[in-house]
Amino acid sequence: MTKYVLLSLLTISLTSKVLGKDLSLANTFSDGIVLQREKPINVWGHANPEQPVTLKFGEETKTTKSNSKGQWSIKIGPLMASSEPRAMTIKSGDSEIRVVDILVGEVWVCGGQSNMAWTLRGSTDADIEISSANFPEIRFLKLPNVASPREQDDFPLGKPTDWIGKWQKSVTPEVQNCSAVAYYFAKRLHRQLKVPVGIIENSWGGTMAQHWCNKNTLKKIPEMAEDIKKFDKTYQEWIDGGEEKGAQKRLAKDLADWEKKNAEAKAKGNKEPRKPNANQYKNPGDGRQPAGMYNGSLLPIANTTIRGILFYQGENNSFGTSWKPFYRTFPALISDWRNAFRDPNIPFGIIQIAGWSNRRSMEYDMNHHCNVIREIQLDTWLNTANTGLIATYDTNSNGSIHPGRKLPVGERSARWALSEVYTVNKFGSNEPLEWQGPVFKEVKFESGKAFVTFEKGTDRGLRLDQDVDVGFVLAGNDKKFHHAKARITQSKEDKKPQVEIWCDEVKDPVAVRYAFSNLPIGGLMNAREIPAYPFRSDDWPMTPHQSTGSYIRSKK
Repeated sequence: MTKYVLLSLLTISLTSKVLGKDLSLANTFSDGIVLQREKPINVWGHANPEQPVTLKFGEETKTTKSNSKGQWSIKIGPLMASSEPRAMTIKSGDSEIRVVDILVGEVWVCGGQSNMAWTLRGSTDADIEISSANFPEIRFLKLPNVASPREQDDFPLGKPTDWIGKWQKSVTPEVQNCSAVAYYFAKRLHRQLKVPVGIIENSWGGTMAQHWCNKNTLKKIPEMAEDIKKFDKTYQEWIDGGEEKGAQKRLAKDLADWEKKNAEAKAKGNKEPRKPNANQYKNPGDGRQPAGMYNGSLLPIANTTIRGILFYQGENNSFGTSWKPFYRTFPALISDWRNAFRDPNIPFGIIQIAGWSNRRSMEYDMNHHCNVIREIQLDTWLNTANTGLIATYDTNSNGSIHPGRKLPVGERSARWALSEVYTVNKFGSNEPLEWQGPVFKEVKFESGKAFVTFEKGTDRGLRLDQDVDVGFVLAGNDKKFHHAKARITQSKEDKKPQVEIWCDEVKDPVAVRYAFSNLPIGGLMNAREIPAYPFRSDDWPMTPHQSTGSYIRSKK
């Protein structure tokens, strides 16, 4: 093939994909993509209406016909895992698209907010990990942040030089842009499964659970009514006000008025008025909103064939009164994502939020919003099939909302996936790989002490890290908690390990809590050194600070 022909084909490919006149492929399919093994793979795009579309990949050749809107979809596979780079060709009429360097392996969507978006570049181990990364078979696709009041069928591409929206390899220096949690998760999967791993990172800092839910779902949640009404009103006013052109006119007028008032204030020696903020004149439909990220960021990739989902979100639902709808929106998020991917049982890993801010008082700690979010995440896991919960509260060394230690988060997430999704056993054993920390089962109060036991299989080798008993609190009928002492003992009935807890200030305890705080401390773990999940034995209402109303735990 001559250089001229190669150039011509490239021009056709790029023109078709960008402009979508004759033939286009969903933007998920860029060079270097990893396809999901052992499942039928969806490939889709647009062409001229009612026109044949032919796809060739390896030994497979499939033909379909676009519908009246020009939409087409073809399934290929299932395929075996392959590290051999291959090409895919799609043709329709005189147009052709060619995607190269395609691998087949395991594909996961890693979503959430800023702690999932946090790049390897900003993590604790960046200085050694980036320079040593050489995993060309671990690929990542960072999606652009797109919100929309309406459902979108694809995400936009930026400039040809942009890396966002295009598959990248986990090698130096490109890997620095990969989500740190996703990278460590993928690295462990890759080393254990010995197949290529693809990560589609779909995260946006500052988002709440309701931003990632279907709007029809949100309309059924009473606590969301006011937020939906407020956004709909604001967005309609933007439309009625002339959209972008109208907003720019208003901004120009307000700036002119401000300049006049500012000059008058200066002349009189008065306080100068605040300058209009250009951000207040932007399209509200482009920002965080109920269902906005579901429409703009999730649906564009929902046809992608994947193995599972790993989700790290909840911090922004622990501010002010944002915790109030979370007991409904977080479980709804899982079901909505599963519905979007047309798989009600798709594995869903929940990463429990870490701690941040500073501890202030016992009352402040016991009622902090973070406790509400972590408990809802725990209860969602316990009541939702094919999910896992990964504890992170021990990964923060200070009050930062973005803990730099992402390695243990990714590794623990991979333990869950390897054990539950891939059914990997311990080395040299037929027993499942351990991934859970101690899970609270029950407490018995006897002789002024609390005796806590944990679910079978999570309490093997129960211990206190360095024999330090921090994080335990007890309360009597007055519901006032006090720091308590603890030690590991054995149950008299079945000789199972238990935590024995006591406190001089609480002679007759009726409630015990562990790792309950905005910035939890505690070293309770099992033999695998996986931390115990924060727990409480009571169901007393919690009233978060800077909030109204109280959180009452569901009886499920």
